[in-house]
Amino acid sequence: MFRICVLTLPLLLLLCCPSTLRAQGLDIESRYSPLNRRRSPRGSTEYIILHTTEGGGRGSLEKLRRFGEAHYMVDTDGKVYRIIERHRIATHAGRSMWNGRTNLDNFSIGIEVVGYHDKPMTSAQIRALRELLRQLKAIYSIPDNRILPHSMVAYGSPNRWHRANHRGRKRCGMLMAREDIRAQIGLHDKPRADPDVRAGRLVVADEFLERVLFGPSAPGPGAAAASAAPAAPADPNVIARNRSAWDIAREQYNAPTTFYEFPDGRVLRGNEISNWNTMPPGTVVRIGSSATLEQQSESERVITIGTDTRSAREFAGDAALDEKTIYFLPTGEVIRGNELTPAQLDSLVDGTGMLVGYVSGGRISARRRAFDIVGPRWNLATTFYRFPDGTVRTGDQINERNIPLQTEVFFQP
Repeated sequence: MFRICVLTLPLLLLLCCPSTLRAQGLDIESRYSPLNRRRSPRGSTEYIILHTTEGGGRGSLEKLRRFGEAHYMVDTDGKVYRIIERHRIATHAGRSMWNGRTNLDNFSIGIEVVGYHDKPMTSAQIRALRELLRQLKAIYSIPDNRILPHSMVAYGSPNRWHRANHRGRKRCGMLMAREDIRAQIGLHDKPRADPDVRAGRLVVADEFLERVLFGPSAPGPGAAAASAAPAAPADPNVIARNRSAWDIAREQYNAPTTFYEFPDGRVLRGNEISNWNTMPPGTVVRIGSSATLEQQSESERVITIGTDTRSAREFAGDAALDEKTIYFLPTGEVIRGNELTPAQLDSLVDGTGMLVGYVSGGRISARRRAFDIVGPRWNLATTFYRFPDGTVRTGDQINERNIPLQTEVFFQP
């Protein structure tokens, strides 16, 4: 006896065209990044990460396409853009951790919503995001409590303000943790606590953000009430005794698009300031659009002593002597933090490079390619290669066929 299975047309189209999301209920257009075909397929898809662009649609789309930083972007008019094919890796989550698992780019889809972390979405965005999530949940069988705002999974390595790995690196998408707003986009469950803070892997660096992400939020009447942000601290853009430049600007604190208006009338850009320990209270911080910034955050690039920081201790804190802090000495030697004595650490000369939160994967050889060492992350901007001549390049700057033998590979574990 033969059993005939009749497939509906939408399901048949989905099976035949796995890289194409159905346009049902969506105004969707493909604007793929030039990096799309270079990105490796993901091994699995277990999360959806929701972002806010912190800038306007046009500039955000240009930046997201340039760096391949999202799978989809939802504009204010409800138009959805495909940027990286949904089965490939997009570099949207950066330094991320959830329930002990790191590098969530390898296991997740990233959706950017044009707008700001503390401002409501438009009604058109809500409708489009709800339908996009409905389709993706059906394709990948992702439960609602694994659809998370970026601020919930992003974490920072130790820096001049925080001496341990910490939650609070970004407030990106934070309002999409609120139960009332999640209900608007078709989500009816969320995590009730931070598993990595509970386990001691991370500490809380932003108590306000922690309350937004995991505190109760009762639905209010009407869209305006549902989208309203929780009350923020007074004068949130002014440096005070208990509010640093990092608290206000996060990883944009030293960007050329962040301006500091000092009480004496001077105005300096973030990249023009070297002594962050003596910032006077009353200094006003103005943050430019994130769409104008370069791709890598401070925690995902080589920091140079004497240029980016006065000392390794000032920048990395307790992690300066950690095995996951890598130093590139001007002599050409590469050493880990746990190979230095405190005296040697304090005597590192200007020009020494630092990578915080990285490990060495070993060297390229005739039988050991970059992919063999680091897998599909080999060509990402957060993977570093130190060539035999001492130059350091990122994965998006190289061709795997042309990497010299004996090149050392560094990546985030």
